[in-house]
Amino acid sequence: MFEITFPTPFVLMLRPRSGAQQWISSEEYKLTPSVPVFEFTDGYGNLCQRLIAPPGSFSVHTAAEVRTMDEVDKAPGAPFVEVQNLPDAVLSYLLPSRYCESDRFGQMATEITADKILGYDQVAAIEEWLRDRINFVPGSSDIPISAAEVNLKQAGVCRDLSHLGIALCRSLAIPARMVVGYRYRLEPMDMHAWFEAFVGGRWYTFDATQPELNGGYVAIGFGRDAADVAVYNQFGPAVYPKTQKVRVKRLKEDA
Repeated sequence: MFEITFPTPFVLMLRPRSGAQQWISSEEYKLTPSVPVFEFTDGYGNLCQRLIAPPGSFSVHTAAEVRTMDEVDKAPGAPFVEVQNLPDAVLSYLLPSRYCESDRFGQMATEITADKILGYDQVAAIEEWLRDRINFVPGSSDIPISAAEVNLKQAGVCRDLSHLGIALCRSLAIPARMVVGYRYRLEPMDMHAWFEAFVGGRWYTFDATQPELNGGYVAIGFGRDAADVAVYNQFGPAVYPKTQKVRVKRLKEDA
């Protein structure tokens, strides 16, 4: 819920899309008070909603039933894809971005992945290095920090660990992108961030904040880094949510 002082333009990113890893079987999206909404798909394939919130209390409620896999796909040995063979849509995930300064991490990434098979095994080594070396501290950061800053602090939230993982992958010419969404049984429950790397001809999930990579991930948005995947952007005088609740539960299988 927001308290709005002046009519305020918003761009929301709160609708998950069906894809290879999830299927949206039902959705609910409610704005109070109801206002005109215009939906578009951004350059990363995310469903976004444009609106103007009127003065007063303004709330957004969304709910969805999402079918996901019980296990996250893993592919040890999946090969590195040479840049000249990458799909056009993947190329932007090779470049440095605002929070992922991949041009600064070449030597470090090479050392972390020494003697690993090029491709998936390199990313798995990066994930394990992050898990062992960077302290995951939920709630320790309210604003995004860059991969270089995370490496200096040696600590961060899920978003921060993802930034460093993405930068390390890109420095090895492995496309990597940030994902935000939800995870079943995440503690404490909140929005979650992880990263994906493109190896073996497809995207694979990596999450250094978890001791083991299990299922239950629901993706909401994809982008180069945190700048691309905010669940809401507002324009004008700063507006912050007064209350925010996130709940993820497992539904019983259909009889």
